[in-house]
Amino acid sequence: MTIPPIPMRWEGDVMRPRSARLADKHFVVGMTYRLVEHQERSPATHNHYFAAINEAWQSLPDHLMAEYPSPEHLRKKMLIRAGYCDETTTVLGTKADALRVAAMARGLDEYAIVVVRENVVTVYRAQTQSYKGMDRKTFAESKEKVLDAIYALLGVPTPERAKKAA
Repeated sequence: MTIPPIPMRWEGDVMRPRSARLADKHFVVGMTYRLVEHQERSPATHNHYFAAINEAWQSLPDHLMAEYPSPEHLRKKMLIRAGYCDETTTVLGTKADALRVAAMARGLDEYAIVVVRENVVTVYRAQTQSYKGMDRKTFAESKEKVLDAIYALLGVPTPERAKKAA
């Protein structure tokens, strides 16, 4: 079980939890724990990211709409392509079995990328970018890589790509 971030207050000589009940639920009196600062990402950067994805999705050419029918499809598939995904590989007895498993996997997660090679099925599922699921640093990295991938898909030069092209 993962312990949720517990707000603490430094009182000069002791770090005191804001909720003793929550701390008692997850910690044992007398045990030593390592304290790590949890830096929240700003709602402004979070909102900017999702607005940029929505704007990019609205400018997708018609031939890409089947692959990316919503901004969420675009975001999650670009997360996968940028490497922010969980991968599951299954080896089946036959190619026919692999095709059946792939069809089932696509039905379970419409955002997943499912690849079949002979009798092997690999399912790539995007990692969550929720506030709780992804720390500030990883979110910033994934945001940059996803937006770069989207801009490359659209053929929009980013400052970094413009430098390389020059």
